[in-house]
Amino acid sequence: MRGDDLELRLVEKLRRIEALFAGAKTTGERTAAAGARERILELLRGVQATERAVEYRFTLGDQWSRRLFVSLLRRYDIRPYRYPRQRHTTVMARVPPSFVDTTLWPEFVELDRTLREYLSDVTDRVIAGSIHADHSEAEVVEQPTLPGIDLPAAKA
Repeated sequence: MRGDDLELRLVEKLRRIEALFAGAKTTGERTAAAGARERILELLRGVQATERAVEYRFTLGDQWSRRLFVSLLRRYDIRPYRYPRQRHTTVMARVPPSFVDTTLWPEFVELDRTLREYLSDVTDRVIAGSIHADHSEAEVVEQPTLPGIDLPAAKA
């Protein structure tokens, strides 16, 4: 399968995930993923009318997750920010807690998992096609011991 086809399938899968978290009940609603953002925005507006926003600090493990999360916040008109001296992997946002618990964080986790699978598959294909077909993990072997000599630990 070509890379363009894989990307189109990924985008469609991400849209279906969003539709799921938008509360799509029927098959027709799930296929009409274009309206998912608006349904989630309506849900958020309803929650904001009854629940005070709280400042959250989200710590994301890498730049890919951070980019995805920041984009998801912006998609729902939530302003991401961070304070001076905070790490680049930290994202701050003011959001109603129930929206974080029921929609924002679960949707992010599912999108992040899906995107990671895709990035991993692409990375494996590129490495196998351009570097070496065997891209499995290095085997674990016993560390040799020499009498009276301490070997330094390997650096990560």
